[in-house]
Amino acid sequence: MSKINQPKIPIHLTDEPVVHKWKLVRESDGMVKMSEAVTWIEWDEKGWFKQQYPFPAVGLSLLMSPFNQFFTWQTTPIVEILEIGNNLSYLKFKTKNNIYQLTQL
Repeated sequence: MSKINQPKIPIHLTDEPVVHKWKLVRESDGMVKMSEAVTWIEWDEKGWFKQQYPFPAVGLSLLMSPFNQFFTWQTTPIVEILEIGNNLSYLKFKTKNNIYQLTQL
């Protein structure tokens, strides 16, 4: 397919600064991801998106904003919740591959 005939990808450009409200740290290597918002998603048996949730639970994956094809970060599903802070302002959880700490700023 030539570049002329490729589909256009819609993006929204703004001069407004992004306010990061969440910080995710991967324990294995110290990688840090920042996000304005987070959500939790469930997958069906084929690996397709099934449902979105406002709170974490075993079996759900963390998705960091923006919530489109340009998302900041996505984890594999949670296998264990290790620690929960007041009002979910802190969450330490284990996935199949890593341990993460999510903090509300």
